[in-house]
Amino acid sequence: HFYCVIMAGGIGSRFWPLSRESKPKQFVDILGIGKTFIQLTYERFSSFISPENFMVVTGKAYKEQVLEQLPALKEEQVWLEPERRNTAPCLAYAAYKLREKDPDAVMVVTPADHLIIDTATFSRVMQQSLAYAAGQDRLVTIGITPTFPSTGYGYIEVEDKHTAFSRVLSFKEKPDYDRAKSFLEHGGYVWNSGMFVWSVNTIIREMTVWLLDIADAFAGLAESYWTPGEQSAVDKVYVASRSISIDFGVMEKSHKVDVTCADFGWSDLGTWTSLYEQSGKDEAENVLSGEQIIANDTRNCFVKELNPDKLVVADSLEDLLVVDTEDVLLICPRTDEGRVKQIIEGSVSLKKEYK
Repeated sequence: HFYCVIMAGGIGSRFWPLSRESKPKQFVDILGIGKTFIQLTYERFSSFISPENFMVVTGKAYKEQVLEQLPALKEEQVWLEPERRNTAPCLAYAAYKLREKDPDAVMVVTPADHLIIDTATFSRVMQQSLAYAAGQDRLVTIGITPTFPSTGYGYIEVEDKHTAFSRVLSFKEKPDYDRAKSFLEHGGYVWNSGMFVWSVNTIIREMTVWLLDIADAFAGLAESYWTPGEQSAVDKVYVASRSISIDFGVMEKSHKVDVTCADFGWSDLGTWTSLYEQSGKDEAENVLSGEQIIANDTRNCFVKELNPDKLVVADSLEDLLVVDTEDVLLICPRTDEGRVKQIIEGSVSLKKEYK
């Protein structure tokens, strides 16, 4: 009874201007390979989860985009949040609703926007984790063997990296560089991927221990799930719910958390910088993504042009991010892209379609 819950409610504002409120990054072909992040995510899991056992939790505004991009899904497989409330309410909704349909359900939870290079290893690790969670009263988190001292990911302290499933000793927030370096040198830490596997019964029990208000609220909707009155009942509960992550709400407190350590070329592509780091580069360390780009005496730049008929000439540039879409041209220092988000959010006069 294996299910996959895809969390697809975020905006991905750090990938602006390609990702916007009207069409967030999970619905955009940011990699330029003809597939969006959510399509790649569905594909990865569909080798071992049947189409009817997928659920996508997303915002009301994105329902049509999900159905358009994942034609194998039916309307009742797209579950709608009225407002963003981080991951704990989203996963409480998924667990309680799924339990009404299948009390023996085991679910894998994944964000919609991760990059996985080695899909064969990924598939093996996930299937082992589902089988383990089905037979154990444990919450499983997927840990990634770190390859560099990342300050962009949270870390998990592992009791024994050499067993298939190890007890989690602690969760660590995103560290500064020196701390990340010490985690790497220590060897007993892995990246927290934000992917989880658990039976609905185990996660619900742990929610009643650590997140009783949220657990009670969604447990109280048992009569409404899978009925025409569900959406309005869920909306009321959501709006009243506090915003809290499943990591902070349950995983960091629970005594029932295990981790499996894996290496399948994982990246949480949250920013243009992370995409630059993952992409193939020319001899001058440029990433040139477009049909017609000429780079002369240009180094360490990321240039993305969406229009195949437009010629881009970059001369004597260094460390710049250039993204040209149909209606927006972004040029900024490649290592300081975070400021763009602040500029856009702080601009009062900006038309809504640009945000």
